[in-house]
Order: sequence, then C-alpha cells, then structure tokens
Amino acid sequence: MKRKLFIRLTLLAALGAGIVGSASLRPRGPRKPYQFGNAVWYGPRFHGRLTASGETFNMHAMTAAHRQLPLGSVVEVTNLRNGRKVQVRINDRGPWGRAERIIDLSYAASRHLDMTRAGVVQVRLETMASL
Repeated sequence: MKRKLFIRLTLLAALGAGIVGSASLRPRGPRKPYQFGNAVWYGPRFHGRLTASGETFNMHAMTAAHRQLPLGSVVEVTNLRNGRKVQVRINDRGPWGRAERIIDLSYAASRHLDMTRAGVVQVRLETMASL
C-alpha cells in the first residue's frame, strides 16, 4: 500500500516539475479532430508573393493559410453546402480579420470546392497529416 502511494506521489511530482511529458511532444494546433467555420479564398492579388513558409504563393496550387496548424500540415476541407472535398497543404498564416474565418484557400482549392462565386462558405477541416 505504501509502495503504491509512493509511486503515485513520485509521478505527480514528476508531472508537476515537467519531467514527464514535454511540451515538444504535445500536438500543436487545435486539439479537436475537426474544426468548423468559414473558408475564404485568395488568389491574383497575392500570386507570386512570399508565404509564411518562405515559398512563393501559387494560386493554382492546392495550398491554404491557417492561424495555428503547423506549416506543412495536410488538411481535408469539406464544403458543407455541397459536400465537395479537397486536401490542401498549409503553407501560410491567416486568415486575418474575422474570427469565424478559419482557413484561407488558394484559388485552385476554392474552384475544386465550387466556392469561388460565393467567396465565403462554411467548411469542416480535418487534419490528415501534421509535421
């Protein structure tokens, strides 16, 4: 009985001191498997500019901007209006402005989701791979 208590207290002390469990091992970005919110797209005005990852933005590539997910993450975006899906790689930061907007999609991704005319649509994000 005393041994079990000693082990529990030792583990609690280690957790409190940060010995067990490192911040670098914690998943970055949202902890929920899905995110729901609005998606917008960006294209011609930003084509050819540098992204947060250091790449040149190509509006014809399947890429996106997200505030929190690690750069290089792959997410599946589902247009909740029509059910169309696309996988994009996060290579930039944004969207800036309204909190309900959770992702900026490239022009190519927005065309695949059939949202270019609407401009803003409700989507579900699912992280497929994260760096």
